[in-house]
Amino acid sequence: QVQLVESGGGLVQAGGSLRLSCAASGSIFRINNMGWYRQAPGKQRELVASITSGGSTNYADSVKGRFTISRDNAKKTIYLQMSSLKPEDTAVYYCNADLGISGWPGVRNWWGQGTQVTVSS
Repeated sequence: QVQLVESGGGLVQAGGSLRLSCAASGSIFRINNMGWYRQAPGKQRELVASITSGGSTNYADSVKGRFTISRDNAKKTIYLQMSSLKPEDTAVYYCNADLGISGWPGVRNWWGQGTQVTVSS
């Protein structure tokens, strides 16, 4: 069974830091782009950061300079280091990946179940 499993969310005070992890598992033979999205209550899901298989990164303007995305291809894992957190960063953070899955044609887009990040003021 293919899964993206996030971890590392929690409650932190404004100005603090958290590190999210997302590990892919199952019959995956290729992982292309991976990324983090977030969705706050009453708002649409938005891209936070993404990273290609070659390591090129892209960030939302609201997190540039504060968040860093990275990946470990051997572990099929991406990370999101979040620093200088603000109350407006409060959201459910979702991992997303384009996966090549054994027995399935092409590349399939996959979502994790999400992890809550709450930043108190």
